[in-house]
Amino acid sequence: QVQLVESGGGLVQAGGSLRLSCAASGLTFIANAMGWFRQAPGKEREFVASISWPTGPAVYADSVRGRFSISRDNTEKTVHLQMNRLTPEDTATYYCASRRVADYSRYQSDYAYWGQGTQVTVSS
Repeated sequence: QVQLVESGGGLVQAGGSLRLSCAASGLTFIANAMGWFRQAPGKEREFVASISWPTGPAVYADSVRGRFSISRDNTEKTVHLQMNRLTPEDTATYYCASRRVADYSRYQSDYAYWGQGTQVTVSS
């Protein structure tokens, strides 16, 4: 059974940083692209970042490019999202997702497995 467990969310002031992690189990992590999505209250879930196997390339949403960085540790079966210069508009529940193929994707329908999410709140 595949499980993706996110951690690292919390409350941070605008301009601050957070690092999210997603630990995968029941998944070989080989040839699995990984992604991060987010959903703000009252809004649809949206793409944030994705990274191909084994170490990239990565792709980002325009709203986070230059501030967020996705990385993966294939030995630990973990993917990270480093978030810098956070703004209140980044407040959302952040979800980790995995594909069954190696190439990154911006599209939710391309992902087979999803975590339960971790809350990020940015105060002004």
